[in-house]
Amino acid sequence: MIIRTNLVNIAEKTIFPAQITIQEGKIHSIEKITDKNQEVENYALCGFIDAHIHIESSMLVPSKFAQMAVVHGTVATISDPHEIANVMGMQGVEFMVEDGNKVPFNFFFGAPSCVPATSFETAGATISVEDIEKLMSQPHIKYLSEMMNYPAVLARDEEVMAKIEAAKKQGKPIDGHAPALKGEDAKKYIEAGISTDHECFTSEEALDKLKYGMKIIIREGSAAKNFDALIDLLPKHYENMMFCSDDKHPDDLIEGHINLLVKRAIKLGIDKFKVLQAACINPIEHYNLEVGQLKEGDKADFIIVKDLENFEVLETYIGGQKVAQNGKSFIKDVETKAINQFNVQPKKVSDFTITQEKVTQKNQDSTKIEVIEALDEQLITNPVFIEIDNLTDINGNLVSNSQIDVLKIVVVNRYQTDAPVAVAFIKNFGLERGAIASCVAHDSHNIVAVGVTDEDITKAVNLVIGEKGGISATDGKENHHVLPLPVAGIMSLENGKEVGEKYAQIDSFAKTLMSNPIKLHAPFMTLSFMALLVIPSLKLSDKGLFDGGKFEFVKGWEV
Repeated sequence: MIIRTNLVNIAEKTIFPAQITIQEGKIHSIEKITDKNQEVENYALCGFIDAHIHIESSMLVPSKFAQMAVVHGTVATISDPHEIANVMGMQGVEFMVEDGNKVPFNFFFGAPSCVPATSFETAGATISVEDIEKLMSQPHIKYLSEMMNYPAVLARDEEVMAKIEAAKKQGKPIDGHAPALKGEDAKKYIEAGISTDHECFTSEEALDKLKYGMKIIIREGSAAKNFDALIDLLPKHYENMMFCSDDKHPDDLIEGHINLLVKRAIKLGIDKFKVLQAACINPIEHYNLEVGQLKEGDKADFIIVKDLENFEVLETYIGGQKVAQNGKSFIKDVETKAINQFNVQPKKVSDFTITQEKVTQKNQDSTKIEVIEALDEQLITNPVFIEIDNLTDINGNLVSNSQIDVLKIVVVNRYQTDAPVAVAFIKNFGLERGAIASCVAHDSHNIVAVGVTDEDITKAVNLVIGEKGGISATDGKENHHVLPLPVAGIMSLENGKEVGEKYAQIDSFAKTLMSNPIKLHAPFMTLSFMALLVIPSLKLSDKGLFDGGKFEFVKGWEV
């Protein structure tokens, strides 16, 4: 195969007309075209790499994710399978690797370091030090996935340090996860051997970590969006920065991927070679990936774009195979069988009842309760205090009050049939009627729901239970939507277009239940992070309301 185009050499910061010859999946030769009469169009450059993503958050299995990603010029992902690992353990990791291997795409998986993420929640599995050692010894496992339990790292916990040592022994990098960590704590965390972080949400935090030698990954996902906060650091620190989406829902993946971040960065006037270094080269070098860099002898992984402003992707090649052209994917469907673990039975309205007496008996002097405040496009939350009488009905039960936008939030243990339900309250969700529910609920993927009445919550939760996994929305009357997710309760077997369209429908329906203007642009994505205890401040697990700053349950709200 011979391609004549303008070649973008990112390393040498040059662009020149070239004839690229591909043989047996590799770049056989690159020859400069010196004949000025021989016109060439478009530009060839290294493919884009998502430096940190949970494929499961796209609600697609890897083979279906690849079909969508290649259309946008993505040739590789640094994939952390800890979502499915929290449900299915080692079987889940093996499922992701095997399904990804069925298609022409560069999936590079890590060993999930924190399964379960904490001891303050119920997950479906545990990945031990021995499991980590086994995974790290395998050539296709490229790194130790994000070390979320940063308090244990700072305390030099024996088990956590053994997992880190397993990665060091194999010479593989260790990903970080340390939101808001700065100063001496950040230094101590990095000194443990942790080399990246994608959780920075201020430039000050990122600069502090860069100072100690950490690489910063700029995240722009469906919920957490840190591009604007961090992109001004890239011109000076481009050699130590990368791009990622972390969690990206299927409707957003239809619109674009890392290509959109490249386009935005260049529109801000940042040097294109610096942007492309972060988007294409740095992940290869940091994680030691077998991805081609458009050099002779390299694997033929590259893309053709129309120009270097809008980065409209015309063609994507992986291993010399054309996998996408003009918005169409050539990756074929493959057979995938669902695996799952879902043991909970349908719930009753009474399961979600909580009395004022239960809460106040441990906080007798307080007339207020601590409430989660959700923040749009952020994973962090704020604690706020609400007068308890504003949430108490005539029977002494605590209930939602949509007039002040404080709603009941619940987490249902999906792994145990008769486990009690955890209940708390959340502000700034904006629902005025009905309820939404999801068992895409990081990291243990129990069922999380928010609603205006206990009856609405019950209906939304039971819609998810009926499908043994998925997301749902109900208006509390006749209308409801549910998106089944039969693979571990968090992924579909359908293709990306179908899942994206169905997700867009249920997302749109959910927004009709919300105040106008809506307060959360991605309500299901925001909901999915309300049970993620390792990101501050207040979150809810199946065991109770949790203070992420103190790393302990809020008094009176334990199950």
